[in-house]
Amino acid sequence: MNIKLLFFFGVILMLSGCQDLIDPAIENIQGREDMLERPRLAQGLLINAYLRIPTNGWSFSEMATDDAVSNEPSNGFLNMATGQWASNSNPVEQWTGAQSAIQYLNVMLEDVDSVDFAVDPIVNQMFVDRLKGESYGLRALFMYYLLQAHGGMADGQLLGVPILTVPQDVESEFNLPRNTFEECMNQLYADAERALDLLPMDLGNITDPYLIPSKYADLGAETGQYNRVFGDDAIQLVSGRIVRAVMAQAALLAASPAFNPGGDVQKWQIAADHAASILNTIGGISGLAPNGVTWFTNTSELNAIGGGVNPAEILWRTSIGPSNNLERDNYPPTLFGNGLINPTQNFVNAFPMANGYPVDSQQSGYNPQDPYTGRDPRLGHFVVVNGSTAGPNNSVITTAVDGGNNDALNRVETSTRTGYYLRKLLRQDVNLNPNSTNEQVHMKPRIRYTEIFLIYAEAANEAYGPTSSGAAGYSAYDVIKAIRQRAGIGLENGDPYLESIKSDQSAMRELIRNERRIELSFEGFRFWDLRRWDANLSETAQGITIEEGEHELMNVENRVYNDYMIYGPVPYSETLKFSELKQNNGW
Repeated sequence: MNIKLLFFFGVILMLSGCQDLIDPAIENIQGREDMLERPRLAQGLLINAYLRIPTNGWSFSEMATDDAVSNEPSNGFLNMATGQWASNSNPVEQWTGAQSAIQYLNVMLEDVDSVDFAVDPIVNQMFVDRLKGESYGLRALFMYYLLQAHGGMADGQLLGVPILTVPQDVESEFNLPRNTFEECMNQLYADAERALDLLPMDLGNITDPYLIPSKYADLGAETGQYNRVFGDDAIQLVSGRIVRAVMAQAALLAASPAFNPGGDVQKWQIAADHAASILNTIGGISGLAPNGVTWFTNTSELNAIGGGVNPAEILWRTSIGPSNNLERDNYPPTLFGNGLINPTQNFVNAFPMANGYPVDSQQSGYNPQDPYTGRDPRLGHFVVVNGSTAGPNNSVITTAVDGGNNDALNRVETSTRTGYYLRKLLRQDVNLNPNSTNEQVHMKPRIRYTEIFLIYAEAANEAYGPTSSGAAGYSAYDVIKAIRQRAGIGLENGDPYLESIKSDQSAMRELIRNERRIELSFEGFRFWDLRRWDANLSETAQGITIEEGEHELMNVENRVYNDYMIYGPVPYSETLKFSELKQNNGW
C-alpha cells in the first residue's frame, strides 16, 4: 500500500513539474510589452515590413500589356488583360500587403524609443534613429505603391488611401474615408523627410571620424560605435539614397497626366529635382553605368558580388543567390524551359534601327522580311527571335511555323504564341538538361540608376523642354543621348533621328517613353506607365508568323480594358466592410 501511495504522489509531482508541457507558458505569448525588453522582437516588426516590399520578387505584369503574353491559359495576368480584371479579382492589388506593412511600421514608430537596443547609450540612440529612419522610409515606400495601385478618381475627386500613422487595435475606428491623393503625397514627403533627417545617404563602414554626423560626434561617438549601427552590416537596408529614389518615383507618379489632370508644371519640376538630387551624387550623366544594359548577364560582375556591394547600375537590390527558376519558366522548350513569357511584335517594333530611326521611318532602312538585321543591339539582349542562339550550348532557336521542333510557333503548350521568347533577365549559362542541371547567381534589383535617369529625362522634358537643364546642369536630351549611345544606337551616324527632334517637346516625350519601355522592360513598369500616362490600354498584342521565310503579322490576344481602368480598384471586400471607403469610378 505504501509503495502505491509513493508512486501516486510521484506521478503528481512529475505532472505538476511539467505543467508547461500541458498549458503554454505565459512567457511564450509575446506582446508589445515584451518588445521593450527584447530588441530582436522590435527588429522583427521591420523585417515583416521588408518582406512585404512588392519588388522583392518578379511579377511580370507586362503579360497584361502590349509588351507580352503568357502561354499559360490560367495565368492571372492573361485573365486580367482579356476582360476579367475586377475589384474582387486583382492580380496587382497592393492594399492588403502594404496596409499590413504600415501597421507593423506604426507599431515600431510608437514603441521604438522605449526599447533598449544596446547598453552603450550612444549606440542605443543610433539604433533608435536608424530604425525610426527605416520605418519612415518604408512607410513612404508603401504609400507610393498604394497610390500607384489604388489611387484614382471617385465622385469627381482624386483620392488616395486612408492615411494611418498610429497602430490600429481592437478599439480603433476602422471605417475611415480615403484621404485625397494630394494629402497622401504630402504624408509620403513628410515621412521621407523624417527618414532623411535620421539616415545617412549611404550605409557602410567609415574610417574617418570626421564623417560621423555632428549629432553623434557631439555625444562623443567613435567610428567603431558608428559602424556598429550604420556600417557594412546594414548595407541594403533603407538609406537616405533609397529614400530619395522613392521620392523621385512618387513625384513622377504625381506629375503624370492621370494624377495631374491640370498639368501643373511645378510637379514635373519637383520630380526632376528629386531625380537630380540622386544623379548628381554619381556625377550626373557620367555616372551612367557603361554595362547597365546587360546588368542581368554581366557574369563576372554578378559572380563577384558580395558583402552587400552593388554594381554601378544598381541603387538597391534584394539578396543574391544561385537559382534557375527564371530560366525554367522562360527558356524555350528545347532548352527544357516552359516558354512562359512571350514578348510581342508590338514590343519588338519599339526597338529602333541601330542608326537610331524608328522602324516605321522612311530613313530607317527597315526590311519587314529581314526584320532583325541592323536593329538596336538591345533587341538581341532582351528577346529571342527566330534564328537566335540561346542557352549554355548556344543552341539555335527556330520559332518559324515550319521549324522542326517544339520551339516553333504554337507547336505545344510550352511553345511561343508570338514567335518570340524572353531573353532579358535570363542567364544563358544555366543548364536545365536533367542530366546536367545547374544554377547561376541572379540578382533582383529594387531600383536601378537607369530608372532614375529616365525619371529625370521625362520630368525635365515636361518642366524645361528637351534641351534646357534647369538647376541640374544636364537636359532630357543629354540623358537620352547617353542612354542611346550606351545601347549602341547612332554610333556611326551621330543619331540623326535624335538630333532631328531635340527641339520638339512632344516628339521627345514619345522617344523618352519608348526608351523607358525598352530599358525597363520586364521589370514591372509598363503596366503602370501606360496608366499614369493615360495612354491606350487596349492595343492588341501581336506576333509574327514565319513560314518558308515569309514574315506575316498576326493578332495574338485582345486587350480588354475600359477607360476608367487607368486607375486600379479599391478591393471589393474592403468596400463591403467599410461604408466610408469610396470606390474608384467604374469599378
